[in-house]
Amino acid sequence: MCGVKMKLSLPFFCVALLGVGIMPVAAAGPRSFSEGTNLDRTEVEPAIAPDPSSINRSKEDDRAQWWAIASASDREKPIEQKPSSQSEELEVKLAIENLDRKPNSDLTLDPEYNRDRAAPTPNIEPTAQPKEPTAEIPKLDEIEQHNTNVEGFFQRSQASFTFSENVQISQSVVQVTGVQLNPTPAGLEVILETAAGQVLRANTRTSGTTLIAEISNAQLALPGGGEFKAENPFEGITSVTVTNVDANSIRISITGQERLPIADVIRSASGLTLSVTADEEINITVTARQATPYLAPNASTATRTDTPIRDVPQSIQVIPQEVIEDQQAIRAEDALRNVSGITFDGGGEGQGLSIAIRGFSNAPVLTNGFREYGAIQGSELLPDTANIERIEVLKGPASILFGEVQPGGVINVVTKLPLSTPFYEGEVQLGNYGFARPRLDISGPLTSDGSLLYRLNAVYEHSEGFRDFDQDIDRVLVAPVITWKISDRTDFTVLLQYSDIQQPLDFGRIAVGDRLLDTPRRRIFGEPDDSTKIQLFTVGYDFEHRFSDNWKFRNAFRYSDRHTEQRFASFPFTFDEATGIAERYYGGFDLDSKNYSLQTNIVGNFATGSVKHTLLAGVDLNRLDDEGIGRLDFGLPTPLNVFDPVYGSVPRPEFQNIPGFFDQKLEVNRIGVYLQDQIAVLDNLKLLAGIRYDTVEQTIGSLEGFFRSTDVKNTETNDAFTPRVGIVYQPIPEISLYGSYSRSFLPVTATSADGSLLAPEEGEGFEFGLKTELFQNRLSATLAYFDITKKNVATTDPNDSFFSIATGEQRSRGVELDLSGEILPGWNIIGGYAYTDAEVTKDNAIEVGNRLIGVPKHSASMWTTYTIQTGELQGLGFGIGFNYVGEREGDLDNSFQLDSYFLTDAAIFYRRDNWRFAINVKNIFNTDYSPGTPNGRTRIEVGEPLRVIGSFSVQF
Repeated sequence: MCGVKMKLSLPFFCVALLGVGIMPVAAAGPRSFSEGTNLDRTEVEPAIAPDPSSINRSKEDDRAQWWAIASASDREKPIEQKPSSQSEELEVKLAIENLDRKPNSDLTLDPEYNRDRAAPTPNIEPTAQPKEPTAEIPKLDEIEQHNTNVEGFFQRSQASFTFSENVQISQSVVQVTGVQLNPTPAGLEVILETAAGQVLRANTRTSGTTLIAEISNAQLALPGGGEFKAENPFEGITSVTVTNVDANSIRISITGQERLPIADVIRSASGLTLSVTADEEINITVTARQATPYLAPNASTATRTDTPIRDVPQSIQVIPQEVIEDQQAIRAEDALRNVSGITFDGGGEGQGLSIAIRGFSNAPVLTNGFREYGAIQGSELLPDTANIERIEVLKGPASILFGEVQPGGVINVVTKLPLSTPFYEGEVQLGNYGFARPRLDISGPLTSDGSLLYRLNAVYEHSEGFRDFDQDIDRVLVAPVITWKISDRTDFTVLLQYSDIQQPLDFGRIAVGDRLLDTPRRRIFGEPDDSTKIQLFTVGYDFEHRFSDNWKFRNAFRYSDRHTEQRFASFPFTFDEATGIAERYYGGFDLDSKNYSLQTNIVGNFATGSVKHTLLAGVDLNRLDDEGIGRLDFGLPTPLNVFDPVYGSVPRPEFQNIPGFFDQKLEVNRIGVYLQDQIAVLDNLKLLAGIRYDTVEQTIGSLEGFFRSTDVKNTETNDAFTPRVGIVYQPIPEISLYGSYSRSFLPVTATSADGSLLAPEEGEGFEFGLKTELFQNRLSATLAYFDITKKNVATTDPNDSFFSIATGEQRSRGVELDLSGEILPGWNIIGGYAYTDAEVTKDNAIEVGNRLIGVPKHSASMWTTYTIQTGELQGLGFGIGFNYVGEREGDLDNSFQLDSYFLTDAAIFYRRDNWRFAINVKNIFNTDYSPGTPNGRTRIEVGEPLRVIGSFSVQF
């Protein structure tokens, strides 16, 4: 069987669909070989040309569809590739003795965990009819070749194909990135998903009662790895599997219970789909369709299993790699603006990033499920986008799976893994402010049998920045990965990442009265040579063994070593509005953090009667060794006139000669044990229940310094049980109604002035919502209401800003809407809206009712692209989007506000064959804005001005 690239037209939009197969013999519609076709005869019956007036019109693209005609001969001949406007399908029919069969509800949607997709089961009234004798399935290459033009299609009476004029056979190996089982009113569909514009080629053969379709130019590359298997998906069909044969082909196997399936070939506009209906015979159509670029149907962060998002009783949003590419998001935080309810407190004073979800700051950032712990909160270091496959955001308390976290939610960055087929990509990005960023991404097999795979991502970035610093921005990332497929059931992956970051240390602006001080955007209040240097080294492994199709064991380890060095003239401790003089002091930090993390769990699928379970049980271990020394020379003030600055008026002393104000060592041992069960009571009713026990031992030692007259050492142990329960009800397949309750637990490293650790923070959250899938599951949306309360909140001590106290309770309530996917072929969209009411509810110093820092009541974002699907301009695309953030409070006293802002971005790009060119313009109207404030009135972030980035990339 041959693969072709199909191009269909809509009145305003066009789509490129993939397909494999042959069209039905009669123009009136598909029919099987058994319907009056005797394959034992050596003479081929003539095909019947369709009457143009009776041509079927597709419901999907609303234009005329041309049916090609095919018949089989007993001679082996290659298939002729000819024009057509529709994709191909391979229909398989199996005659069944038992006509009282019913559809089997044990359908497996998830390739890893054999989970079911909730949907109504079709009711079929069988009718007994005499069965016709079946014949052997002809090989696809036995079909006779004929004319490739449309005229020849009508002139010939022999069997023939027709394809569209724009047919292009895919010469490279196609990645099949997803396998789905979708119930239909008539039965079942299995869909193979590939990237846009890619084509599959297949040949069929038989073995016993199994029909086998081998696709010669494809590789199965599911997000979780492994194969796809559905046991007893329909009465009369024992199994459907999709597996890799070697580095260049996959195999689809359809096994009948008693009889060999009989194949017929028809056309369809849906792509490569496996369709099962219950009639006189079982009809199976194997096809493939393009994946929706902006839509990720599954995610693992919410359950640690690859679960359909529609089955998760919490809001979870996914930012796929395609969005990062289209927006040319250099930083992961740029991509996070696509998710509702996320705001930014600031850049962590150069040490990382402080992110707020649903109003609660310091949301943890995980990398492949692992967190890099540290003593300083709000210093999350997000991975470079060059090595990001996708970003998953789970909203609401999530301690059940990740231990000590803030109740707003967690961010999980999934990095790129090796591919089973050769892949080579190079890109160069250039922009204003001296921006240059070459990037390399290569992958493929290291051995001929494909058992050893590799991937290497590397990027270098240089920029002069838009602020008046002497220190430029220089970043280096190298991330090699090796995967060893020990057997068809065992995988072992080794990951390594090295990051080196050198950039200015920017304290931003200051506030005067209830607004920001009006100074030029480029002006700095530190010194031009203030700098931050960060080196991060991470190494680890992932091991997985599948005991069977239903049970697996997973074990993973990470070691990380992070060193941060900062030298600065401090943020203004005082500011005199009359004179414009800001009082600063030279200082710096040397910080070292080492993390040792081990995760072990087992996942099992089983049933208790008609109730299905996905059980997860595991143990998490972590050891943190953190050391830090801070120096600040309060005896040497460095005044600066912010309206007429003169830098370098006071020489910077050597770091080791500056008096120390803290010297701290922190040791933390964490153990977490958890149990979770995903329960499918009915096909449309699912429960989620789990509980976790955490124990955390913290030993903190602070040596004598500016703020302490003696050495202090404290050891404290905290533990907690954190449950989660949830329910999902799907009244119809397209809608999920859900509700959940969960808790969070967070031992803090903040200390009081006497050196003792503060009590752990505790959070609990309620969430109710609706999830829907529109346009034939091409566009998803989530509407959620949440109510989250956090107790034992650690805030800055008003009498000593270097230490904290537990101030009481905070609460956040609101409504969020997120959507992502494809509206029409080539028209993609991602966006969201959030209303967040976050306030202080109990406190001994802050007025009750004050709003939380940096949280707008209203925020929204939208990004949409359209790519021309056909014609001379095929591959040309445009994008436009906005990001709106409402007015925010700058501190808990609500003494000043940050103005609202509205940013507009646009893009134009062109993709042809294996290369892509793009220009993105960010902040088109050069809006002056502040993204957030991490530390009150004297350290307020400055937003980027208009920025232009051009890129050129090529793939092989």
